[in-house]
Amino acid sequence: MTKILLIVHVLAAIIAIGPVTVAASMFPAAARHVLAEPDDGRARAVLRNLHRVCRVYAVVGVVVPVFGLATAISLHVLGDTWLIVSMVLTAVAAAVLAALVLPRQSAVLEGPADVADTRRLAMYTGMFNLLWATVTVLMIVRPGSTTSV
Repeated sequence: MTKILLIVHVLAAIIAIGPVTVAASMFPAAARHVLAEPDDGRARAVLRNLHRVCRVYAVVGVVVPVFGLATAISLHVLGDTWLIVSMVLTAVAAAVLAALVLPRQSAVLEGPADVADTRRLAMYTGMFNLLWATVTVLMIVRPGSTTSV
C-alpha cells in the first residue's frame, strides 16, 4: 500500500504542481506583452488560459500533500525533521499561491495594471517556485534517511 500511496503522491506532484509552476512563470511575461499591445486578442486569451491553468491545477494540487501525508504515515516518518520542514514549506507555498500569485493574476486580468505589477507578480511566482523546488530536494535527499549520502 505504501508504494501505491507514494506513486500517487509523486504523480500528483508532477501532474498538478508542474503545470502551475510553468503557467505561473509564463504569466508575467505574457501580461507585459498584453500591456504593450492591449488590442492583441490572442495574447489576452493566452493570459486568461495561463490563469485558468494556475487556478485549476492549484485545486488539483491539494491531492499532493494529502497523499504525501498518507505516505509519511505509512512509512512512519511523520516526525522526521525533513518531512516537517517539507510540510511547512508546502503550506507556505500554498499560501503564496493562494494569497499572492492567483489574486494578482486576477488583478492583472481585470486591469488596470502596469509593468511594476507584473514584476511583483514575477517575484511572488519565483518565491512559489523556489519553495516547491526546495520541497522537491528535501523529498529526494531526505536528510537522515538511509538513501541520503
